[in-house]
Amino acid sequence: MEKVRKILVHLSKESSVPQCARFVQSITGHFAGCLDDQVKVSCSLENNRFLLFGHENGKEGTEVPLKRASFCPFKFLSNTEAAALPADVVSRGVDVGVAVLLQSVDQKVLLTRRAANLRIFPNVWVPPGGHVELDERLLDAGLRELREETGLKLDPEDVSSRVLGLWESVYPPMLSRGLPKRHHIVTYILVHSSLTYLQLQAALCPEPAEVSGCVWVDADLVKAIVSAMDGEEDSVVLPADLLHTVSVSEVGLDGRLRESVLPTSVLCNQAPAEGEDVERVSTGTKFALELWLKTLESQKPASKE
Repeated sequence: MEKVRKILVHLSKESSVPQCARFVQSITGHFAGCLDDQVKVSCSLENNRFLLFGHENGKEGTEVPLKRASFCPFKFLSNTEAAALPADVVSRGVDVGVAVLLQSVDQKVLLTRRAANLRIFPNVWVPPGGHVELDERLLDAGLRELREETGLKLDPEDVSSRVLGLWESVYPPMLSRGLPKRHHIVTYILVHSSLTYLQLQAALCPEPAEVSGCVWVDADLVKAIVSAMDGEEDSVVLPADLLHTVSVSEVGLDGRLRESVLPTSVLCNQAPAEGEDVERVSTGTKFALELWLKTLESQKPASKE
């Protein structure tokens, strides 16, 4: 038996035996068809394989949304373009990532800006996260990445968590910026802390090689962020009562934090269809934040008639 070198996505549909996903196939499209960009699936991490099952063989109540961007490259990749991909890229398979949406007890979530020198999605705001290592559980992987990137040390026994959803991430994110080089399924995990955001902020010690900034966002700001839908041409109109700036912590090369402000409009930037990318919240993060807002709504007490 070939030794497992890394965790890859495996697919099962209509009770078929799970097969390793191919780099060039759209995972969302495999379950949803060519046109739809979102579908419900079940997932599990077993024997260093990340298994995705269609709704017909998932357990009731365990399904989560799987989504891709409307401009996902694998939705439009031609046979000619697929044939032009280098062999070392095609042989990568579909990698598995995890991202932690850390919610403070006062209902703010942490986003980090990826360092400018990173090869993939530099200067883009995302939750802390990264690859799932061999023999790790998803939550353990997420908390490890949280610790490595931000210095926050949370014990799995001290937090409550749930999987929010899965995102099909491709880099570059659209064909207008080049052929795909990376393909991931990212699991977004919501982690509830019993600490306030100020208590968590005081413990931040980011790794400057990976993180250049940190920001805590509340529901009002998140609503504006997710309204800036990527792939749509409509310009974003921010609410009149939304603050024009947001407090951020800039990370110096020595890892020290410096308090600063960022125009709120930067967090509401849309992914440009062509040319260089801009500082913005990633499309997958917007998906996860939208799911987070739904969890807040579900926690509100029912209104009395």
